[in-house]
Amino acid sequence: MMNFEVSLPQWAVEENQSLPKFMPEQEQRMRAVIRFAEINFEQKTGGPFAAGIFETKSGAVVGIGVNRVVPSNNSSAHAEIVAISLAQKKLATFDLGGPGMPDYQIVVNGRPCAMCCGALPWSGIRSLVIGASGERIESLTGFDEGAVHPRWQQELKSRGIEVIENVLSEEAEVVFQRFGDSSEPAYNGRSGGESV
Repeated sequence: MMNFEVSLPQWAVEENQSLPKFMPEQEQRMRAVIRFAEINFEQKTGGPFAAGIFETKSGAVVGIGVNRVVPSNNSSAHAEIVAISLAQKKLATFDLGGPGMPDYQIVVNGRPCAMCCGALPWSGIRSLVIGASGERIESLTGFDEGAVHPRWQQELKSRGIEVIENVLSEEAEVVFQRFGDSSEPAYNGRSGGESV
């Protein structure tokens, strides 16, 4: 086998199709992302993470992706990677910040892990909106968010990516708390934490 594929579960395809064409407010975008994360966990179609891509100014919805690590047997299938990949495919470009394109924003229910922080500059997005902090995700769920650069905000800003934190953080944390209270294991590879 010399190929791989990561796809959304059917419920997420249907939910994406039912989203409004525009979500002008950041809180509206975050609530949609939190809802996807919650459904993903409830349906057992991945971890409690979701990410959406939107045109920054108009709020035009490109799409929302969810974590697909366990169902796809792919450790890189984090919600941010799924959302960025789907947006790039839909818009037929590897660079969401290319010439003549509007600015795009990624909205995530929790701070990106080390891998996803690294992927953001390569994606071309110009704005990152975060719900829960990485420290809260780790304490509530047991996930290891990796070796995130200690000055990650500044590193992203220096690369032209605006960082907006703590948008509906308490609402975002509810999903992580529910995951932490469940019997679902955190998949951490070989970090020393519980793994699958």
